[in-house]
Amino acid sequence: MPHATINGIKIYYEVHGEGFPIVWCHEFAGDYRSWSRQVEFFQRHYRVITYNARGYEPSEVPTDGSLYSQEQDIEDLRGLLQHLGIGRAHIGGFSMGASVALNFGLAYPSIARSLVLAGIGTGSTDPALFRSRIQEFARRLETEGMSSMSDYPRGPERVQLLRKDAKGWEEFADHFLHQSSTGLALTLRGVLGRRPSIFELEAKLRSLDVPVLIMVGDEDDPCIEASVFLKRCISASGLVVFPQTGHTINLEEPELFNQWIMTFLKKIEGGEWAKRDRGIASASLMSG
Repeated sequence: MPHATINGIKIYYEVHGEGFPIVWCHEFAGDYRSWSRQVEFFQRHYRVITYNARGYEPSEVPTDGSLYSQEQDIEDLRGLLQHLGIGRAHIGGFSMGASVALNFGLAYPSIARSLVLAGIGTGSTDPALFRSRIQEFARRLETEGMSSMSDYPRGPERVQLLRKDAKGWEEFADHFLHQSSTGLALTLRGVLGRRPSIFELEAKLRSLDVPVLIMVGDEDDPCIEASVFLKRCISASGLVVFPQTGHTINLEEPELFNQWIMTFLKKIEGGEWAKRDRGIASASLMSG
């Protein structure tokens, strides 16, 4: 299995296909396997890289909590790209991975050819409550192990996947429940529990000059407001809302997900992805 030692930690990764690179960053409850439908589709057109963040086997699971943060995940991604000799890439992510992708783009806009941000923003509307729940989940993982998380895949933004694709949901749940409880607990405390909310990034978002595709399910309540906020702040962005869809949109609606991203990438390649004219946006107050 291919591993790269990045910032002192062994990171597992896979590369499929040839062409311009596109990198996928996984969510808290997923791993590199969560992107299988995207790998299958995009490897025909691009060099597709998936990987597991630190704390997710078969990547290394350090037991020192100080080694986990969103900033560290961003540097791990940068190190992996350097290891693969990639100077520029499309960067995509889902949920936790979307936050990493967004903040990577803010930190390294010259490396990010574009950003795909799916299911982003959980915890942004009520950070105090979110962080309290994060600490409770982490405590349960540390004291009871993965069995304490057996109800997590049936959350109100996850049951849509169960309704649409029971077999796919079972695979998702099985992969999640066989992850390292230590790695997940430390990821909760260090990455999700300490990252800034989307709304704290407004000044940086308004100066972002990278093409961005934002994707959200209309039943993914924790992410809708943040997704609309991103659209309003980032001039070169587009927002896609999936009807009757929850959080795990790349698994729930893989064909639509892939098609929208392919359209986005082709528009970028053809010079057709536009920036929003702020003057026109202001003038719209007078319409109607």
